[in-house]
Amino acid sequence: MATFLYRLGRLAFRRRGYVALLWLAVLTAVGLGALQAPGASDEEFSMPGIESQKAYDLMQERFPGAAADGATARVVFVAPDGQKVTAAAHKQAIEETVDALGDGSQVAGVADPFTAKAVGEDGTTAYATVTYKVKSSEVTDASRAALEKAADRAREAGLTVEAGGSAMDSGGGPGGVAEIIGLSVAALVLLVTFGSLAAAGLPLLTAVLGVGVSMFTIAVLADALGLSTSTGTLAMMLGLAVGIDYALFVVSRYREERAKGRAPEEAVGLAAGTAGSAVVFAGLTVVIALAGLTVVGIPMLTKMGLTAAGAVVVAVVIALTVVPALVGFWPNAVLSGAVRRQRRGGRVLRFGKPSGRGERDNRGTRWARFVLRRPIPVLLLGVVGLGALAIPMTQLELGMPGDEAKAASTTERRAYDALADGFGPGFNGPLTIVVDAKGADDARTAVSTINRKIAATQGIVSVTTPRFDEAGDTAVFTATPSTSPTDEKTGNLVRTIRGERPGTESAAGASFEVTGTTALNIDIAGKVQAALVPYLVTIVGLAVVLLLVVFRSVLVPLKAALGFLLSVLAALGAVVLVFQQGHGAGLFGVEQTGPVMSLMPIFLVGIVFGLAMDYEVFLVSRMREAYVHGESAGQAVVSGFRHSARVVVAAALIMIAVFAGFIGESDSMIKMIGFGMAAAVLLDAFVVRMAIVPAVLALLGDRAWWLPKWLDRLLPRVDVEGEALTRRRADAAAPGSDPDPAPDEPVEARL
Repeated sequence: MATFLYRLGRLAFRRRGYVALLWLAVLTAVGLGALQAPGASDEEFSMPGIESQKAYDLMQERFPGAAADGATARVVFVAPDGQKVTAAAHKQAIEETVDALGDGSQVAGVADPFTAKAVGEDGTTAYATVTYKVKSSEVTDASRAALEKAADRAREAGLTVEAGGSAMDSGGGPGGVAEIIGLSVAALVLLVTFGSLAAAGLPLLTAVLGVGVSMFTIAVLADALGLSTSTGTLAMMLGLAVGIDYALFVVSRYREERAKGRAPEEAVGLAAGTAGSAVVFAGLTVVIALAGLTVVGIPMLTKMGLTAAGAVVVAVVIALTVVPALVGFWPNAVLSGAVRRQRRGGRVLRFGKPSGRGERDNRGTRWARFVLRRPIPVLLLGVVGLGALAIPMTQLELGMPGDEAKAASTTERRAYDALADGFGPGFNGPLTIVVDAKGADDARTAVSTINRKIAATQGIVSVTTPRFDEAGDTAVFTATPSTSPTDEKTGNLVRTIRGERPGTESAAGASFEVTGTTALNIDIAGKVQAALVPYLVTIVGLAVVLLLVVFRSVLVPLKAALGFLLSVLAALGAVVLVFQQGHGAGLFGVEQTGPVMSLMPIFLVGIVFGLAMDYEVFLVSRMREAYVHGESAGQAVVSGFRHSARVVVAAALIMIAVFAGFIGESDSMIKMIGFGMAAAVLLDAFVVRMAIVPAVLALLGDRAWWLPKWLDRLLPRVDVEGEALTRRRADAAAPGSDPDPAPDEPVEARL
């Protein structure tokens, strides 16, 4: 592996013009293809195998067109204190508003609250439902502005008017702000790390190139593979993250080799052969984590995982080809100003205080020696701290936050609260009951029986009249709970109805399914929780095997996996602490606590596992390299920190900045994802990799690198540490050998 990548790096350096033209041609080709490709569709969220999905599929089959894709908006009218919406003046204002709402070009129809019986029992609240001809993602800002303008008519009459529903969702999302923040902080971190504008800009340039190629390719394949507009979100985020990391690692190793006096081409080859090998296997662990999302059984996650895995592969290939090529154009520009000045003076600059082995100390080596002197206290402090932070995770509640989780300053949240006040807390989350009476002797009697039994269930305040399909053998009705969609009592109510189903179906002679917001949340949470353990076993198992091959050690891969579990559990605990229990919520702009997004654990495990293994490979591969080249186990830990600690810290800071940029968004789900990812990277990089890992290795000593002889014979040798390159240089230095160095290679580079 190391020899192949060494040759690849030197080839890219020598043929840099062809490499640059090739990648520009690829970018242009997929870019032009993306411009002419059919647009990606807005794929409906589906989760095969859960009851809510079965109910939805049955509705689609028996009531074709009933579950229309058109967006809806619910305009809520609230009368001033002591007054009613049915008062003549208020009623006239509402009816005029309803007429104005129907004038929009995208509006299909508006339901008048007085004819649709959408007035609360106390007469203080009413709502009009606006149906659109287009999907929520296609509702224009002009249509939303027209809705607001129409609502002003009622406001002028003294009514409070708010609006919610899918039509009011403008797409949200980071809108590029988070990416800009992340790139800005990344540029600053790279500049401080490298002390060179060229060295700081190169990883950013190659990362942007990789993201461009990946996103254009996804756009080209979107129609053929059924990819949605949201599929590429994860690919963009991770492509940018690992693209910077991988280029950073290769450039850092190149600078290190140049500091030893090696010629540019030889330094590029060695960087590609050693750091490039670590990049390849770090990329493989990320691909394993993302491809493993197929285990969860959610089509949307499967597509997101596979496209993101493709983006990671592109980032790896670019780090191994484009980075050496760009370095070839400006071989000295990526060096720090101090090094360039010293080289012009004919001397090689060495930084820091000399160590016992002739190397220079830095902050990484000083920290490593501190941990080596006190491994047990550092280990206990790290493990106990992460364990304490993980405790709230035991109270994790999963759900899909809706309008109730939005900021109180939004009209959607105020509309939600107004409906809950006027129609009861359960109005915002009714249960939908789908009855299949095909096998019943009398379909209407069977449906009526089920309707009465569910209406009699404690916790149900009302049920609607069943609506039958054309064949008359399938019916749908809604049941309104007495509690809100996120209330635990509503979840228990759904479980009660489903638990009593055998008796109800036996009495009616027909079957039924329960769906709706709360039922869907229960089903999604159950599906995710059931898939989480198989997913963890799959990705951790494959990664342990891969790390076993890379490090040729039994204990190092196990330590890496256990460290990851500690950090991800602690990160989930932090999410529960802030977003569910509300501790410190104000610091992060969280106005409403509630359940954690159902897919959050899967996202957190998949993304953070890949990044954690990146840091593990980057850090421990240098330790393994030093150990293989003759250093003691303890000194190898110090050497690993000398060369890789700064790179790992820089990479982690960049990732934290990228994810933390999402915390400033108003959307609670985006805020939660950003916080969770930033916390996980912070804990994994700085507590697990920088503290627990060296402490464990210090305690294990040489046993850390133990591998049974029979297993050593079975495992393939991939030479990540560049042992073959060391032998190559030793042979090149032997009398009568043909070193085949670069023409301008100094004598020091051949030793």
